[in-house]
Amino acid sequence: MSDTTESGSGSPAGPQPEPLRFFGTTWVEHDGGYPARRAGVAVGSLAAAVAACFVLRFAYQGLAIADVGKPVTILVVVMFAVCSALAFRHAWDAFSKRPDPERQASLRGLLAIGFVGTLLAYCVRSLSEAPGEKLHREEYEAARARYDRRSTGRTRDPSKKRRASGS
Repeated sequence: MSDTTESGSGSPAGPQPEPLRFFGTTWVEHDGGYPARRAGVAVGSLAAAVAACFVLRFAYQGLAIADVGKPVTILVVVMFAVCSALAFRHAWDAFSKRPDPERQASLRGLLAIGFVGTLLAYCVRSLSEAPGEKLHREEYEAARARYDRRSTGRTRDPSKKRRASGS
């Protein structure tokens, strides 16, 4: 969120909405093909998740061909399932509140392994709104309210301020 002022550039004064991936700033007014973009993101992320599952299936078949044994195969399947569930939950929570950068860095490996969960969270959230729209809308409206309060508070000339009499 950045505060900009009118300086002949044609952009309005005050905070500007932060663009979302795949949506830009169309989430603010739901214009510019917003519904089609939401549908496209939902279908695209679901297709990517299905393709990822096929890749994981080939990896599973590779383990079966290598004959690594049942315990290793089960561990790999459980690892991908747990990591996907954790990645889904992390992505879902990130749509409603900003994640802690340190925690995000420490979970990078887990989130990479559980990428299917992240894709599914993106798909499910796209069915109701642009992923992250609620968080960005709250932040944008709060910034607009702060800006409006600041700008309306400055309408008077400070040199004509009344002085309180000492008596």
